[in-house]
Amino acid sequence: MPTNTGGKADASEKHRGSGRAGAAGEARGRARGAVSRAGAHDAQMDLVTAALIGLAVGVSATLLLRRGPKGVRPISPVMQAAARASTRGARWVRDRGEEAWDRVPRDEIADQVQDYARSARDAIDRAVHSELRTLRRALRAQARRVAR
Repeated sequence: MPTNTGGKADASEKHRGSGRAGAAGEARGRARGAVSRAGAHDAQMDLVTAALIGLAVGVSATLLLRRGPKGVRPISPVMQAAARASTRGARWVRDRGEEAWDRVPRDEIADQVQDYARSARDAIDRAVHSELRTLRRALRAQARRVAR
């Protein structure tokens, strides 16, 4: 057998190797095929499951939205009840919300927000002035180095 300096066998050596290597390769091929078949089966089952779920949702929607013998949709009473409840809830919020809004200390909140904005503006101004001062010093030092 020829010796290869890289420690790797060339293509002809791979195929001429012992019978066990060929058998192992075939076993791996069968194992990969088994995994592929199992994956394909899972994919098919996922597809069937999705189709069944879609069918169930479609049938449910059809039964709820169709018109019955009296010409009324089966979901109409539910929708009407939801509309009544939302109207009552909106009235309740309107009645109680005005009282709650009157109790909110709007002037104090406005003053506090103005104070926060003023202090933030001052902090930003200080940081910018400090940064500008540092940059000017660095620029002067660089100009002195270049001038030499």
